[in-house]
Amino acid sequence: MDQTYIREIFQPDLKDPILVVGLPGVGNIGRDAAKHLIDHSRAKLFAELYSPSFPDLVFIDRKGICRPPRYEFYASTTGKSLVILIGDNQPPPEEVPAHYEVCSDVLDFAAKLRCSFIIALDGAPSPHPTGETYIAATSARKASQYAKKGALVYKGGRIVAASGLLLGLAEKRGLEGICLLAPTLGLTVDREASVRIYKFLKRVLETDV
Repeated sequence: MDQTYIREIFQPDLKDPILVVGLPGVGNIGRDAAKHLIDHSRAKLFAELYSPSFPDLVFIDRKGICRPPRYEFYASTTGKSLVILIGDNQPPPEEVPAHYEVCSDVLDFAAKLRCSFIIALDGAPSPHPTGETYIAATSARKASQYAKKGALVYKGGRIVAASGLLLGLAEKRGLEGICLLAPTLGLTVDREASVRIYKFLKRVLETDV
């Protein structure tokens, strides 16, 4: 395999879907929050993304069967149509072109599915984490809109890897989106912050988006 490959298992019946992205990151907050959403929305796995940019390892299940790292796309059609993206790993931090390539492939697939909006979930490293939720967005208007729901605008920082890069590249394609961030030490998996982001995400999905 010399390039990214997406295996489509079935074609879900989606109407103006929202792409929710929760990949491994700071405190594993985004991935855990996205998994909560998958479980509670009864979302179904419908596509898998494989890339030579992922680490050179395999995962072994309880039956002893090996598989390479992948991203998984889940579809929820109970209420608003959602495409929920989770994954095993991201490309290594030093492989900068790989991050751009994989994020572009994800956005190409999202465009094919006619996703109208992107919500990325992640943690924000902080030496003194609080119980706040931060918001970054593709426009000042979107940042202000969701700040009114109780989030604080994330100012003067940066968001590394897919959570930030997907939004930056999406804006260049004319797509809108937001990133929800929970402050965390990021040294271990932060379950409490994951639940906090998930609850804020539920409020967002049930109202404006």
